[in-house]
Amino acid sequence: MVPVKKLREPDENLVRQKEAAFADFIQRKGLKTTRQRNTIISTFFRLRGHISVEELLNQVKQANPRIGYATVYRTLHLLVESGLVEERRFGDGLARYEGHSDVEHHDHMICLECGEIFEFFNPRLEALQESLAEENNFQIFRHRLELYGACKDKEACQRRKSRSSVAAQAE
Repeated sequence: MVPVKKLREPDENLVRQKEAAFADFIQRKGLKTTRQRNTIISTFFRLRGHISVEELLNQVKQANPRIGYATVYRTLHLLVESGLVEERRFGDGLARYEGHSDVEHHDHMICLECGEIFEFFNPRLEALQESLAEENNFQIFRHRLELYGACKDKEACQRRKSRSSVAAQAE
């Protein structure tokens, strides 16, 4: 199992490509391009990880305090519709959003105690899936693997849990 490496700094060329692809999508839908939407898009594609509406809103408000929750929410749903972003739900009641091609294909392990989401890629697992599909005369278009459990390092888990509860209280 290999942990997935994410870019530390956003790739500005990739951000511009995503912004252009979204602008094309908006135009095809006959919608208007707005500064607020552009701010949300630009901010989202510079963030890494599994971003909730609230997390994105907090970041967006630093650039434009007048942007509201509903605008962020609607824009995220347009991003999902465009195929540039995937909505993920990891069993905690929150929708999180992940940009496609931030990283290569990966799967997730979710700690039910601290909420940490670990990304991993396992070539043997991928090969097994392909083999099972072949054996069953099945063509895979996509898949999603989410493993739910608990961190073995209980001290690190508790620290993450404490940090997330402090952050939640600050909001």
